[in-house]
Amino acid sequence: MKAIGFKKSLPITEPDSFIEFELDTPTPTGHDLLVKISAISVNPVDFKIRVSAATNTVLDTPKIIGWDAVGAVEAVGDETSKFKVGDAVYYAGDLNRSGSNAEYQLVDERIVGFKPKNLSITEAAAVPLTGLTAWESLFDRIKVNTKTDKGKTVLILAGAGGVGSIAIQLAKKVAGLTVIATASRPESENWCKEMGADHVVNHYDLKTELEKIGHSQVDYILDFVNINAYWETIADIIKPQGHIVSITGSSDPLNLSLLKAKSVSFSWELMYTRSMFNTDDMDKQHEILNEIANLLDAGTLRTTLTTTLEGFTVDNLKKAHQMQESGKTIGKTVIQF
Repeated sequence: MKAIGFKKSLPITEPDSFIEFELDTPTPTGHDLLVKISAISVNPVDFKIRVSAATNTVLDTPKIIGWDAVGAVEAVGDETSKFKVGDAVYYAGDLNRSGSNAEYQLVDERIVGFKPKNLSITEAAAVPLTGLTAWESLFDRIKVNTKTDKGKTVLILAGAGGVGSIAIQLAKKVAGLTVIATASRPESENWCKEMGADHVVNHYDLKTELEKIGHSQVDYILDFVNINAYWETIADIIKPQGHIVSITGSSDPLNLSLLKAKSVSFSWELMYTRSMFNTDDMDKQHEILNEIANLLDAGTLRTTLTTTLEGFTVDNLKKAHQMQESGKTIGKTVIQF
């Protein structure tokens, strides 16, 4: 099968930042599905791992990354029960396994969902990783109650990004929250409003912007951009007994004592936790993906696809990574095979 990977972490402009190569098609065992991939999307995690996974070494075998895919089940392992050959599926994969930048991939069925029926393969490929991250942030970390928490306020940092785009929709249309998103450009502000944000504020002067719209403090904050850059402001604008979730990690220790007086909760969210640690509730991601598919098919949610690149090629993968590295992408970029 054809695959695209890298042997050394290089700037995306370098000729060998991605290379095409051939390898044997794997055979599924246990809970694994063998999926013939038809479309993938690119996320910030892709370029972050590309630039860090082989910085001081040259790998013997190229590393295959990629954590969003849509395809058809080609074969199943002997312990599978959720899917059969021919099923159309979508998923975000496992950080510790070979990725989706290949014609075929092995993936554990417990983190795979049925592709939304009413979406094209490219529209569906835009959703899994960001959908899971946004869902887990709201419903697994904060544990938003769709009946008793309606109307509460959530501030979404980086509302026009991949995760922010689906988080706005879930927070507004499923959880019934009052959604405030950050954006700094007219096009990203308009996109957030399209996704369903009640308010869009400029992140450069967050406290003042929130005061202008009558929400000087908020119940929940979802950080999808840079927790260090906003930490003191976040601690100031979160309501007593509120909840903060971050997906971005921190290069420096966070001063959690700033949250003590308000009894504020703080959670990290990593979509890969369940698959990395083979948690007891690993198949919850199968359930979440199926629920998101139902919401997409019903029209409650919409795809966040904005750019489609035609052809599984080194050039297209480089182009998609360059777009991610710019930090200015809106929605999601998909490569159709």
